[in-house]
Amino acid sequence: MALSVGTKAPVFTTKDDQGNTVSLSDFAGKVVVLYFYPKDDTPGCTKEAQSFRDNYQEYQDKDIVVLGVSNDDEASHKMFKEKYGLPFQLLADTDRSISKAYDVDGGGYPKRVTYIINGEGNIAHVDSQVNTSTHAQDILTSI
Repeated sequence: MALSVGTKAPVFTTKDDQGNTVSLSDFAGKVVVLYFYPKDDTPGCTKEAQSFRDNYQEYQDKDIVVLGVSNDDEASHKMFKEKYGLPFQLLADTDRSISKAYDVDGGGYPKRVTYIINGEGNIAHVDSQVNTSTHAQDILTSI
């Protein structure tokens, strides 16, 4: 069961697709779309990532940060990002600590759940009924 709206978003620190250290606190004061997906370069996950890519300018225009999270490592994320021209950071959760903290650990792969975290660090919206083709637009509608 995903975390509830109003809950303080669990803090984390991990590596992104470029090997940079990324913490949730890096984005304090900004709206963050934190989307969990099962695996790099699989059909549904690719559609979902492309949905965010294709709508990314709208997110930038609204000063919204998009972060994708899966259990894949930095090298896998880097290849996935380059293959599909993804303009946002992908975060490596190889030890599944972020997935567990956000209650989306599916026992090997994260469940497909998206959290909108407001500028105060609280969960403002949870989407666990993801349509991979329209997801980015669906999330923009709910912000």
